[in-house]
Order: sequence, then C-alpha cells, then structure tokens
Amino acid sequence: MTYSILARDPESGAIGAAAATGALCVGGWVIRGDLRAGMSASQGAKPSTLWGQDVLSRMAAGSSASSAVNAITSADVGAAYRQLAALDLHGNGAVHTGSQNGLAHGSLIEDDIVVCGNLLSDTKVLEAMVSTFRNNKMGFEEKLIAALFAAERAGGDHRGLLSAALLVYRPDSPPVTLRIDYHDSPLLALRTLYEKHCDPDYQAWRETLPTSEHPER
Repeated sequence: MTYSILARDPESGAIGAAAATGALCVGGWVIRGDLRAGMSASQGAKPSTLWGQDVLSRMAAGSSASSAVNAITSADVGAAYRQLAALDLHGNGAVHTGSQNGLAHGSLIEDDIVVCGNLLSDTKVLEAMVSTFRNNKMGFEEKLIAALFAAERAGGDHRGLLSAALLVYRPDSPPVTLRIDYHDSPLLALRTLYEKHCDPDYQAWRETLPTSEHPER
C-alpha cells in the first residue's frame, strides 16, 4: 500500500528515506534508519514493523543488505503479504516483495538507491522515482521529496494518498523526521513542513543539539 525510496549520499554520509501511501501514518509504519546500519522500508498488504527494525539490527552487526533481507524474510510464513527494502552503509540495496501485494508491485535497485512499491497504478512509478532522484540538482532532502512527487505524477498509489514522510540522518546533524500522518494532499503538506524546517531560526537551534559526531554538544 506504499511507495518508498531509500538513498545514500556518499559525499556527505547522509542516509535517508521518503514514503507515501493511501493509508494512515506511513512514517510510523514504514521507514526506519540508523547511522550504524543504514535505512529500511517495511511495507505491503500486511506490513511487519518487526522486519524494519530487525533488518537494521542485522546490518549494524555486519550483515550486508542482501543477507539481512534474506534471513528475515525467509523465516516468516507471512512473507507473501509483505515487502521489505534495505540499504546498507556501503550503498548496497536489497528488496523482498511478496506475491500477495497487489497486481502492480516491484522494486529497482541501483548504487546508493532503492525504490519499491505495492498497490501501484503502474510499475513506471518506480522508474520515475529513480530518474527524478538521480537527475535532480537539489539537496539530498529535497531530492527525496521530489521523488515522491514524481511517483504521484506517474500514477502513484492507485487509491490516492493520505500520508507521507521524510527521514534523514547525517553524522553532523540531528535527524530530520517529518511526518504527515493524515492529509488530503500529504505531499504538499510534507513539502510545506520541510520548508518550515528550513527556517533559519529553527536551523540555528538545531545546530546546538547533540549529533552522532558531537553527542555531548
């Protein structure tokens, strides 16, 4: 019931994800991350929040994205109803997509990027997300949001959208975790929230907070 993108910026060390769905609270259900592990998206007809955290734990312990995804999904009898994407800190991705996730579902994996979706209007949604992220000259967070808009223009979730989210981790900055849990136009609301996040006064306050590189700031 969701489309999502996981990405890594090898120059800055940023890792991030963005997702949108025709159901409630996509940020809480789907995307997770950890600077010690990478990013994950756990979604599908019957999503497992356990999968999303478990795959990060395995990657933090040294497993590749592929090994972690295979280990988790192969042990779950409900795997046919779920979709799991992972991107490790080396920029390698992996996806499991169960067969019971709507007629249009799938994924694309490239260096430093993974996109996946289910209950889509068309799998061209996935191509639009990758192309927009790759060819956009904006900043990392803006490119993730732009990928969601590209997916919607390409058909998106065939039911329409109700929620959207952005999650970004950087070694030298506090996390960016922005969620629109219910809205008639969640992508527009997410973009507006991100613009508020970029307010200079808010950013000046964020620069005083602990980070992975400066945990006692």
